[in-house]
This record gives sequence, structure tokens and C-alpha cells, in this order.
Amino acid sequence: MAVTAPLKLSDVNASLLPRTITAPIFEKSVEASAVMQLARPAPLAIDATTAIPIPMDVPTADWVGSGQKKPLSSGGVDVKTMTAKKVAVLIPVAEEVAMTNAGGLYQQLQRDLPTAFARAFDMAAIHGKTMRGATGPFSDYLAMTDNAVALGTATQGTGGIWRDFVNGMAEVVDNDYDYTGTVADHRLKPLLLTATDTTGRPILVDATTPGTNMAAAGTLIGEPLAYSRSVSGKQRRQSASTDTGLRAIGGDWSQAAYGVGMDITVRLSKEATYIDEEGGVHSAFQENLVLILAEAFYGYVQGDADAFVKYTGTPSGS
Repeated sequence: MAVTAPLKLSDVNASLLPRTITAPIFEKSVEASAVMQLARPAPLAIDATTAIPIPMDVPTADWVGSGQKKPLSSGGVDVKTMTAKKVAVLIPVAEEVAMTNAGGLYQQLQRDLPTAFARAFDMAAIHGKTMRGATGPFSDYLAMTDNAVALGTATQGTGGIWRDFVNGMAEVVDNDYDYTGTVADHRLKPLLLTATDTTGRPILVDATTPGTNMAAAGTLIGEPLAYSRSVSGKQRRQSASTDTGLRAIGGDWSQAAYGVGMDITVRLSKEATYIDEEGGVHSAFQENLVLILAEAFYGYVQGDADAFVKYTGTPSGS
């Protein structure tokens, strides 16, 4: 039986990760993103100067007689332009690990990068913010909608949290859109599982598929449900993040589209310096580190904000 030689750092192009590495990362980043689970994919040019027009509605066909003027549909179709935006992460790694176990290092990157990219994408698409709270890369974002329902508004006798979500669905439907799914914060799950009717019977059941890292988590009020920590804005183990009180956003996901770039680029350096979150300056050469700078391209466009509704709760710590 042939033995495959371990992957060495010197075997890898210093400017581009192998396709066998990048393909699973992009695939898993889509699985880990709640927004990408429900929004529709669209083509994206990784050249940041290229904008791709994306129709946000289905064209309207109509009947026409022989020799009559054909009906024009473009007037009723909103078209958005999608431009590639870069997301990046700098990872310091001990030189001994990078040089002797590059295969293991890339396996770790395949696990960690999809989560990092998915969280950054969801934060921008939901709140219009970067992970550190600055203005995000996309001009449109889901929380722009004025439709809102405060969870806990409906009494237990009138349906409780189930009624709250149905009322939100009604706001979307009344705006002539379809309610096709919900992205939710993980803090919502205990509220759903402990909700009961007036006789103490659970209103909702856990439809989460066990043994998966995907954001998709079953259904809510009959439509797909996906979880993301970026919904509330509070990320685990990130001190700069805060809980906005947003617990879910639902609506017509045909009005949201995303694009994914073709390649993840990576640059390696054993001589560069970097600044940590506390402002400290580190030398890769002095500290025997390899700095890995990974970059990827994503795009997001959105149609009518009235196609979505926000569900809010009390921010944690309040």
C-alpha cells in the first residue's frame, strides 16, 4: 500500500492555497452562514471593480395575440449590482508547526476559516457592520427593515411566542411578499423550547438535526430556520462585540442574494510584524512565527427591506 508523503510548507505556492484546500473552505462557509442558507446564490466576479447586475424579482410574462406588441417586464424587476468585497484574517502560527506539520495546519484552517468567514459575512449582511462595529462593506442589510415584532408581546393565552412569529409573518405577507424562512440567534432556542400553551404543553419542538455543524436547524412556523451568532451581534469570546437584542429576522429570501469568490488567497511571512488587539507589536522573526494572511471575496445584495421583519428581545446583561 502506497504511503502519501506529508504536505510540507515548501510544497505549497506562497500566494494561493491549493484547490483541494479552498473548495471545502468555501463550501463549509456557506453551510456555516445562516444568511447563505436561506438567500439565493448569484454570480460574483472577484475583481473588485466589476459589478454584476442581479434581478431581485421574477420577470412577469403575459398573454399576447398574434402580431401584437410583446409585454415588457423589466419595469417591474428591481436590479441590484453585486460587487466583490474582501474579508481577511491574519493567523500567527508557531514556525515549528508550519514547517513540520503543514498538512495538519491546513486541516485546522479548513475547520476554522469557514466559521470566521461565515460570521463576518452574516454580521455584514444582517447588521451592516464589521466584526468590530465599523460600517460594513454592503450598502444594504437585513436589519434596515422597519417591520418589527417584540417577542413576548402576545400572551400565553393567545399563542405566546408562536403568535409573535406569525404576526411577523403577517407583516411580510401584507407587503405582498412570501415568508420563506428565519435566521435566528442561538439565544432564541431556549425561548422556543420552553414556550408552552395554557395547559403546559410545549408549543414548539426541537427540529435541529444532531451531529452537524451546519447553520440550518429545522423549521419555525413551517418555514426553514437557520442559526447564527451574528444575529444578536454578540460573538463568543470576542470582547468587542455586543448584544443588540435582535433575536431573529424572517421574510422573503428571494429578496436577498449572495456571491462567493473563486479562490482564497494566502500570503505567508516569517519576517513581518503584526499588531494584536491590545496594540502590542510582534515580530514574526523574533518570535519564531509564521504569519498566515487569508483573504476571500463575498458579495451581498438585497431588494425591498419591507420583505423582511425583525424579532427583538431584551439584550443579555440588561
